Amino acid sequence: MMKAMVATRKGLFELNRQPGGWELGDSSFLGEPVSMVLHDRRDGATYAALNLGHFGSKLHRRDAGSGTWTEIAVPAYPPQPESAKDEVEWKLQFIWTLAAGGPDQPGVLWAGTLPGGLFRSNDRGESWQLMRSLWDMPQRKDWFGGGYDVPGIHSICVDPRDSNTVLVGISCGGAWITRDGGASWSLSAKGMSANYVPPERADDEGIQDPHLISRCASAPDVLWCQHHNGIWRSEDGGAFWQQLHPQGGLPDFGFAVATHPHDPNTAWFVPAQADQRRVPADAALMVTRTSDGGKSFEALRTGLPQQHCYDLIYRHSLVVSDDGNALLMASTTGSLWASESGGEQWQEVSSNLPPIYAVRFY
Repeated sequence: MMKAMVATRKGLFELNRQPGGWELGDSSFLGEPVSMVLHDRRDGATYAALNLGHFGSKLHRRDAGSGTWTEIAVPAYPPQPESAKDEVEWKLQFIWTLAAGGPDQPGVLWAGTLPGGLFRSNDRGESWQLMRSLWDMPQRKDWFGGGYDVPGIHSICVDPRDSNTVLVGISCGGAWITRDGGASWSLSAKGMSANYVPPERADDEGIQDPHLISRCASAPDVLWCQHHNGIWRSEDGGAFWQQLHPQGGLPDFGFAVATHPHDPNTAWFVPAQADQRRVPADAALMVTRTSDGGKSFEALRTGLPQQHCYDLIYRHSLVVSDDGNALLMASTTGSLWASESGGEQWQEVSSNLPPIYAVRFY
C-alpha cells in the first residue's frame, strides 16, 4: 500500500492509499510545527524536524516497526568567534530539509538549515557536524536571504552513483557541489541569472536563488531547478545550467519542482505570480509539465480549483512516486491534492489541513 507523510504547521499526518483513494490517517506532534520529514529507505526510520519557536528546533526519529518517536540531537552551530565579522548569527533557526546519505553510507544523514549551514550525521542523527568547509567559504559573506531574513539550504541532492558527490541549493547563495564527501566545495550555478540584483552581478553564481533543485534518480547528471527567475536544467551534474522558457505565456515563477525518477526529460512545476502576490495566475491553480526536456510545457488543470484559488505550493510540497505516475501536491492554505496519472487529473484529498510545509512518499 502506498503511503505518504504530510508535514504541517500543526503536526505530522499520515496519508494512506486505499482502494477508493487517498485517506488521512494518524497524526503525530499535533499542534506543533513540523518543518520537514524524511523516511530513510535504507533502514525504515522516519525523521521529523520541529520548529518550536521560543523552544527552538527539535528532531525526532521513529524506527522501523515502532510507533514511538525518540528525540535525538539537533544540528548545533559552534560558538561564534568574537573576531568573526559576520552579519549572520551562528545559531540554528530551523531545519529546512533532510536527506539520507547514499546506500553505502548507513547512518549518514544531511540537514540543511537556516542560517545557511549544512550538517552531516554519521550516526542516524545522534550527533551532527557543521560542514565548516562550506560554512567558512569566503563567498558566504555574499549570501543573503530570499523569503527569510537569512540564507538557507533547502536542496540536498546526493548522487546515487557516488555518495561523496552532493549538490546543495541555497537561497540566496547559488548551488554548491562536493565530490569528496564535504571536504571541499565549489560553486555549481554557472548559467543561472538573477534580475533582483544590479545587472553587472546578474550572472554571479554565488548570489543566485534556486528555489529548489531536483535530481533524476535514474539519470543523475540531469538536474532541474525552479529558480526565482525561471526554470533551469542541467545535463552535466550542475556544471552548467540552461534556462528554459515555457511557451504560450505560461508563467515560470514558482517554488516547487518534481523530477520523474526514470525519465530525465519529464518534470513538473507549480507556477504562481511573482513577486509580491505569490498566488496562482488568475486565481486558477495549475501544474505545468514538460516531457521533452523543456522544449515545451503543458498546463495541467483538471481537478484543480480554477476560481478564487489563492493556494501557494512551497518548495517541498510537490512530490512524485517511484513509478513516476502518482503525485501529491499541498498548499500553504491546507489543501492537498493527488494525481495517479502523471498530473493529467487531480483529486482533492483535503481542504482543511493546517498550512503544509512538505509532503513525502514512503
